[in-house]
Amino acid sequence: MAEETLSYEKARDELAEVVKRLETGGLTLEESLALWERGERLAGVCEEWLEGARARLAAAMEPRPGDEAAPF
Repeated sequence: MAEETLSYEKARDELAEVVKRLETGGLTLEESLALWERGERLAGVCEEWLEGARARLAAAMEPRPGDEAAPF
């Protein structure tokens, strides 16, 4: 599955599984490296989702022309 099509939740859950497998140990160096690389890509997908969410929140919180300031 391409990282671009992963939802935040799926990427986060898979990243948690990668971390668990790495912490458990018993992997070859090659397997560990492959998992680490996958984890880095998944972390990037999660970061992109979070950055997008932050941008959307910031845009939603910007005052619009004509809006009155809250009295408090």
